[in-house]
Amino acid sequence: MPTSLSPLDRLVSSIDSALRTVAAPPHASRPLPVAQPDADATLSADERREAAALMRVNHVGEVCAQALYQAQALSTDDPRLREQFEQAAREESDHLAWTRTRIDELGDRPSLLNPLWYAGAFAIGLVAGRLGDRTSLGFLVETERQVEAHLAGHLERLPVADSRSRQIVEMMKVDEAAHADRALDAGARQLPPPLPWLMRAAAKVMTTTAHRI
Repeated sequence: MPTSLSPLDRLVSSIDSALRTVAAPPHASRPLPVAQPDADATLSADERREAAALMRVNHVGEVCAQALYQAQALSTDDPRLREQFEQAAREESDHLAWTRTRIDELGDRPSLLNPLWYAGAFAIGLVAGRLGDRTSLGFLVETERQVEAHLAGHLERLPVADSRSRQIVEMMKVDEAAHADRALDAGARQLPPPLPWLMRAAAKVMTTTAHRI
């Protein structure tokens, strides 16, 4: 989203991004991680179902990431910070495409509640943005740190033979850490104690629900 756009233009662009995130096939700028040929043939039916459910949760996380970053970019008056949020959203769009492709490969579907997840995350991003740029950056740092921990947990739960899903999650984990580091460098403020706990509680509800629906 160019920084020269008016506030109304940025709002329209955010709406367009929302529609593309929840309704259009995602496209990655980076290639999907490569696994061993025919690796999925070794997965049992139960392993495929569990891997697909975990990747569905990760896909929901990327839907929420798009919403958060778009809302935070919309909320700031600092063009450099806006570009940082938009750059992070562009990088996260690769994760969105990778996880959706992997879900399709495993013969499953994304969450039926993606429009709800996007709307909720966008509202949270707007609130974070209105609390000030340093707090908004702090929210980004805490979000990415929690996502890193969440992805590490998925690496423990994914079937050992599912090398493709595991490689996707590993690459996502690296990117999330980089986003948090850049936000810290930009002057992120540490969030007060109740907020990280509330964020973890909300994430728990989302991940538990998305695993099934």
